[in-house]
Amino acid sequence: MGREPVSQYTLYHATLVHTPSLGEIEVLPNMLVGVDQTGKIDFLQEFTAELKSVHGSADAYFRHVNANEFAFVDYSLSPCSFLFPGFVDTHIHASQYPNVGIGSELPLLDWLKDYTFALESQFCGDRPEKLAFAREIYTKVVEKTLNNGTTCASYFTTIDTATTKLFADILVEKGQRGMVGKVCMDHNQPYPSYAEPMDACLEGMHDLMKHCEKLNENTHKTGKLPLVKPIVTPRFAPVCLREFMAELGTLARENDLPVQTHISENLDEIKLVKEIFPECANYTSVYDTFGLLGPSTILAHAIHLNAQEREIVRLKQCSISHCPTSNSFITSGEAPVKEYLYENDINVSLGTDLSGGHEQSILAVAKHSVLVSHHLTMGSEKNHSISVADALFMATMGGARACNLEHQLGSFAKGKYFDAQLIDVHSANSNIDVFDFQKPQVGKTDYVKKVVLLVHRWVFSGDDRNCVKVWCGGDLVVDKADPWVYV
Repeated sequence: MGREPVSQYTLYHATLVHTPSLGEIEVLPNMLVGVDQTGKIDFLQEFTAELKSVHGSADAYFRHVNANEFAFVDYSLSPCSFLFPGFVDTHIHASQYPNVGIGSELPLLDWLKDYTFALESQFCGDRPEKLAFAREIYTKVVEKTLNNGTTCASYFTTIDTATTKLFADILVEKGQRGMVGKVCMDHNQPYPSYAEPMDACLEGMHDLMKHCEKLNENTHKTGKLPLVKPIVTPRFAPVCLREFMAELGTLARENDLPVQTHISENLDEIKLVKEIFPECANYTSVYDTFGLLGPSTILAHAIHLNAQEREIVRLKQCSISHCPTSNSFITSGEAPVKEYLYENDINVSLGTDLSGGHEQSILAVAKHSVLVSHHLTMGSEKNHSISVADALFMATMGGARACNLEHQLGSFAKGKYFDAQLIDVHSANSNIDVFDFQKPQVGKTDYVKKVVLLVHRWVFSGDDRNCVKVWCGGDLVVDKADPWVYV
């Protein structure tokens, strides 16, 4: 299914649910949301009983306050439906998708050597069929994540420049926002054939930057938010030499590019980093030494950070991408996310981490983040449990902040872009049964409470079948008119 671009102003009438602040699920019943041709929300108002008594209908009222032509879309009559912000996946390896569900028996470093590097190598070289190979896999990844409500993601690809540029093309074709990370690694001792000399990598990064700029030309003309952006991506410290990391830090600073990498995922990995960089006090200090930490840095996993490392992350205003599904699958550990959020004042987002993670859905990762926090609590005298509201905040606003887009995405507000998903908890073939006594009714005193309960049920029992439509920048990019037909 192709994209359906915004051709005119659109007014939506629906219940809105979002998490504008940490620990809060806000339900906004009977709202009118006006989305202009650039995909921005420029009108946001409740359609009150008083307004209804005067104007009769929501579209009639809007004609009274806005003389422009507009399309009217009404979701207000479906009791189990609501609009929710698009998910932001801040850590996902697009190239690893074929390996989903493989390797749970191995720890991280062995898993990389035996499964990951071998697969990623297939995207490289001069084989004429490699572009077709990459297109099939990358297309499926983008389609799957969009179908699960992810409107923005920070992606790792591979060290190959040509297929990374192809991935950027596919993001634009499908209409998903993405930070495109060409993997940078010049010293892969466990798998020497899968590495790239520093000069070749830097040349490839500049090529990718030019390619993304060209892809974004149309958005610049239309006033839309660009869909693709390069992100500097040193894979992790053990596979990057010192000079290389310093050059990547300079590249990020001079071109105002974000940075993403892995950190403190596995105890053996931490030990290895200490052996390679004995001059640095800890893992976090390695990246800090080479100028790779800042407000636009995403640190994936960050399971075992000590107090000194947490303070560096806080002071540098980095974001953590919490990957509970992957951390559990590869037996890496349980990140103390509640401490990061509430004690250390660190922004935390969520990542699927395909293929260490076996889910394409940030909704599933949000569920796992709650469950992992409960497990952490069960093994401690301290309460490490996070709430559903915390998890959904990380899935939306936390992710937007990690991508330096918190003023553009992540919640419903005037001036933000309409990156949204229509959730129907009682959709056709849904895994969730909603009985009549559980259905919210607008105007009833228990409406908000019942919607919140539906949200909780969606988080723990829902899946892609409940994600009925998806918009990115006002463009309809997923429309499941037939519940058995997927994009």
